[in-house]
Amino acid sequence: MKLYRLRGGIVAEDSEAFYTIPASSWDELIAREGLAAHLRQLIKNASRLDGSGLKDVVAPIGSQEVWAAGVTYYRSRNARMEESKSAGGGDFYDRVYHAARPELFFKATAHQVVGPGAKVAIRADARWSVPEPELVLFISPGGKIVGYTIGNDMSSRDIEGENPLYLPQAKVYDRSCALGPCLLIPDQPLPQTTEIKIEIQRGDKNAFSGATSLKEMKRTPEELVQYLYRASSFPQGAFLLTGTGIVPPDSFTLQMGDEIRITIPVIGTLINAVG
Repeated sequence: MKLYRLRGGIVAEDSEAFYTIPASSWDELIAREGLAAHLRQLIKNASRLDGSGLKDVVAPIGSQEVWAAGVTYYRSRNARMEESKSAGGGDFYDRVYHAARPELFFKATAHQVVGPGAKVAIRADARWSVPEPELVLFISPGGKIVGYTIGNDMSSRDIEGENPLYLPQAKVYDRSCALGPCLLIPDQPLPQTTEIKIEIQRGDKNAFSGATSLKEMKRTPEELVQYLYRASSFPQGAFLLTGTGIVPPDSFTLQMGDEIRITIPVIGTLINAVG
């Protein structure tokens, strides 16, 4: 089942049929335990509608915080080591990759997140900016993974590479995170064969494309959630980006007007332009 948050309400998609979901708020709906069973009960009495042209879809987030995990893929480890070696961090990220404790960091508040079709930003004081396509977990207040969406962790690689302590400035700023197009509520966890793809269009040309799968992750989603919830509580649940296994070459940097398309087939495609 998929949940879409619209400016004017909430729509569920189940077996290619669309339903208007009655709820006083997005937070109230998604933060409840037993979400999948609750949605199936709501659909029994919900109004069916034509979902062929869902309009005004926004990011599937209410008041939740967005967190992120780093260096969970070997490709990301290599990229972080390369970008930071001149600052003395050549083996810093290798230690994180092999450590028992994962790298977790705060990514965004809801007002810094954009949804499908909205524009993501690159920092004016950065010279080397890239998108990071990621599977995103939605975690209930009780620490259970109940849903998934697609995320774009916009990153300023030159700022992070200058000094690892600059990570918050490289990662956290207005429109630095995109989520969408929906929240997938599956009956079973996503399999390791799940693919993540990215395409970046610059004008009428493909500037970059890449693909990976969840089987390339060193850590499990459950492990990341366990560490995130060790000493923090999330009354409305939380979103957690699980890291990227796709990194453009060092010669690539985003430009204004680039279109970023991130696809996880079972969820959909998240499309954002740089602006």
